[in-house]
Amino acid sequence: MPLAPNLTTVAMQRPSSTSWWLAECWPRVFNKLIRRYKYLEKGFEEEIKKLLLFLKGFTESERNKLAMLTGILLANGNISASILSSLFNENLVKEGVSAAFAVKLFKSWINEKDINSVAASLRKVGMDNRLMELFPANKRSCEHFSKYFTDAGLKELSDFARNQQSIGARKELQKELQEQMSRGDPFKDIIAYVKEEMKKTSISEQTMIGIVWTSVMSSVEWNKKEELVTEQAIKHLKQYSPLLKAFTSQGLSELTLLLKIQEYCYDNIHFMKAFQKIVVLLYKADVLSEEAILKWYSEAHVAKGKSVFLEQMKKFVEWLKNAEEESESEEEEAD
Repeated sequence: MPLAPNLTTVAMQRPSSTSWWLAECWPRVFNKLIRRYKYLEKGFEEEIKKLLLFLKGFTESERNKLAMLTGILLANGNISASILSSLFNENLVKEGVSAAFAVKLFKSWINEKDINSVAASLRKVGMDNRLMELFPANKRSCEHFSKYFTDAGLKELSDFARNQQSIGARKELQKELQEQMSRGDPFKDIIAYVKEEMKKTSISEQTMIGIVWTSVMSSVEWNKKEELVTEQAIKHLKQYSPLLKAFTSQGLSELTLLLKIQEYCYDNIHFMKAFQKIVVLLYKADVLSEEAILKWYSEAHVAKGKSVFLEQMKKFVEWLKNAEEESESEEEEAD
């Protein structure tokens, strides 16, 4: 059996001065080596991780070429995004080597694929929420990250990181909200906390009502029997209607809540028959307006359970329309 080549030695050889050589030849060499010596696949990735830890030993030009090659290897699936953990080395981060290397790497990677492919690879290995670690603690903010990579021509990566941070903030907010509910904190305190968080994180009311709805519905263990769960849901939502009302001051927020209710009742089969009763309850509690309900019924609903829920709402919607017409007639007579 022929001796397997030392991949570290191969990788650490000075890259060619042409991007063509990096893009076409080196990846082919690694592909052939790994295909021939399959057991080296994991070893190759480990060697790349070690190599990145010694970036300070390369010249800037060599680092740029290595970053380009690493981006191509990532795009081709020769290595996983877990190798990025080496860039979180304290010394590399402190001296700005990690961030500068990441710019070249991501440019190469995105050029070969696209941001959606890159994002999927990052999520697969849990690196999607760690990109801020490319910077020292005092610069580890979404604003700094966004400016740095946008100025470097990687706005799509900046947008991705901002979105990930927003998702993380929402998850933490929902977790805290559920804990406050489980403790039985007063609604006024919960509302004040949530509104303060909305200001800090720039979360819109439409997004927030979705978080509040999910938190409210996750704060109780539901009965598995369909005939009992509706009664349980009505009692539960009647209690929490003041909290929902605090975040439906806008028509769009009301529509968002209606869609959340529709999706929830569809996804949780025991709630299929509860939809109409939930909507009527929230209408009576002044959480939902007749305008939002009529708009949802006529055009804003989604496909999930559409025929079932529209049929449930038919009589109530007719009642709303008649009440609206009667109100208009009375106003005309008054004039």
